[in-house]
Amino acid sequence: MNDLAGVTADNSLDVSGVDMSGPAALARARALVPALQAAAKRIDDANELPKDILDTMFQGKLFKLLLPKAYGGGELHPVDYVQCIEAVATGNASAAWCMNQGSGCSMAAAYADPALAREVWGGPRDVLAWGQGPGAKAVRMQGGWHVTGSWTFASGSRHATWLGATAPCFEADGTPCLRPDGKPWERALLLPRHRARIDDNWSVMGLRGTGSDTYIVEDLFVDDAHAVTRDYAPTRQEQGYLYRFQAMQLYAGGFSSVALGVARGMLDAFIDLAKKKSQAWSTEKMRDNHAVQYMIGYWEAVWKAARAGLHQTLRTAYDDVVATGELSLEQKINIRQATTYAIHASRDLCHAIFHEAGSTAIFDDQPFERRLRDVNSVSQQTQGRRAHFETIGLYRLGGEPDMKWL
Repeated sequence: MNDLAGVTADNSLDVSGVDMSGPAALARARALVPALQAAAKRIDDANELPKDILDTMFQGKLFKLLLPKAYGGGELHPVDYVQCIEAVATGNASAAWCMNQGSGCSMAAAYADPALAREVWGGPRDVLAWGQGPGAKAVRMQGGWHVTGSWTFASGSRHATWLGATAPCFEADGTPCLRPDGKPWERALLLPRHRARIDDNWSVMGLRGTGSDTYIVEDLFVDDAHAVTRDYAPTRQEQGYLYRFQAMQLYAGGFSSVALGVARGMLDAFIDLAKKKSQAWSTEKMRDNHAVQYMIGYWEAVWKAARAGLHQTLRTAYDDVVATGELSLEQKINIRQATTYAIHASRDLCHAIFHEAGSTAIFDDQPFERRLRDVNSVSQQTQGRRAHFETIGLYRLGGEPDMKWL
């Protein structure tokens, strides 16, 4: 691909000339789609992204779109960013999922000391991954922390150079560490990947290529220089408008755009099929069937509405941040509503299209069954919980929503 930087002789990457503007990043994301489509079986079979795909993504700096500009990132507007995720997802959901996970993790750089940010994200292949760590614990020691725990669903951890051990913090005597606002102090302790034990346990229905393994550390010392408090305004180092958003909102926007990209790919594949295929036991073309025509017209409208709603919500939220300096609870609610709806609408579209495609859809060499597995896996993740609509309804009715998911 001639619009991407080349690989140097020592296999490092020269990315100095990569344009990090939104339109340029989107062009690179779209250029990757044919290679992703061709690699789909390899990605699923290996349960990870293959080297040639990763090389192209690193060359295009596709894991650095939310990284601060100070460290060579794109610091993209949220709407520009989610369009890049959606484009990649039309080619392969696992690649887009890893791209969003790594990008969301990179927002921690806005809260890190500059020396740490350059250490963790300064190289062209540097990616941070982390997972969920219920039960993890960090205990204060002189100069740092002893951390113990296991973290699951660490998407992209197989190609990551760093891992994040996010854990509640305790003093040496066992008392909880509290932030100045009185809330429990949770830190992300960053460590090179080789310092953790990796449990290769990613055997799943969909999103196979994310390689979302579990990693474990036991009484590992991590010094204070590698500790970050994420999404806590008093520790924010970068003042760009993007970092008035928390990672949660960009994760939500990105993962919902993975679903939208999968749905768009499914719909386009069905349109192509309907133009060529005849109905079983009939000479009638699928395209001449009124039910098929309705399906395409209706579900494309649903897809466009979900996508437009997501983009408008993110655009309005960003404009509000520019005007006020902070992301309001109202905007967080709106983002949660738009992102959850986009995931549910995309899943429902894929189910309807898969059924209408008939027996063609069940074969591995057709562009349907993998997308059905992937979109269902997207909808099972935290961002797709049906309970989010209850949170939104509670807020609209004057109640106090659970801020954990906003």
